[in-house]
Amino acid sequence: MGEWFSIEVLDGSFAARLWAEAHGDALIWRAQEHGATDWSWHHHTWGVVLEVELPDESVWEQFLASAPVQAVLEAVPSPTFGLITYRGRGGSSGARQPRKPKPVAGAGAVALPLPVEDDLTDLYRRVPLLIG
Repeated sequence: MGEWFSIEVLDGSFAARLWAEAHGDALIWRAQEHGATDWSWHHHTWGVVLEVELPDESVWEQFLASAPVQAVLEAVPSPTFGLITYRGRGGSSGARQPRKPKPVAGAGAVALPLPVEDDLTDLYRRVPLLIG
């Protein structure tokens, strides 16, 4: 099982979606040449995220350093502020490993609410019955 890595591209002088359509196939092709086992594109209102599963971090660095990938990354809509590459899944996906469940205090025992008597029964007890 490999590790996930992400490339986030933000909108700039043109939409990141257009960049992904123009260069996405080339990125996936290069990722496959570097041993990618899975990948996923995510389109957001602010740009796009490409998540790639590669064997390890050294392969990720080789992938990013390759000339074709460098050329594609230089063509993003905003090369100065619109490109983020990092380890892990993209956007707000959370941690790479799922969280372990925390133990519940008191073995999960919670006091149950007391049973509520029927409202009419309570009303009859409080109001005296008037018979004329």
